[in-house]
Amino acid sequence: MDDTARPESSYWEGCAGIEHNPNKMSGAWVFTGTRVPVSALFENLSSGATTEDFLDWYEGVEEWQVRAVLEHEAASLSSLASL
Repeated sequence: MDDTARPESSYWEGCAGIEHNPNKMSGAWVFTGTRVPVSALFENLSSGATTEDFLDWYEGVEEWQVRAVLEHEAASLSSLASL
């Protein structure tokens, strides 16, 4: 799943450890302090990578950032399930 699949660009707002800037990576949500898009995390996980693999492959992304993104996504899915 990538951030473009969300109906609003504000989906990730409030999630610690990520940012977006129209002048950086075409405005895609990226891990703060990097040019690594959040979508890369989900693409790698869906291909069978572990979070440890992802952290090894993408220099500058920290474990707490990955955890924050995954927790944000889990909370979102949980709230959708209760609808």
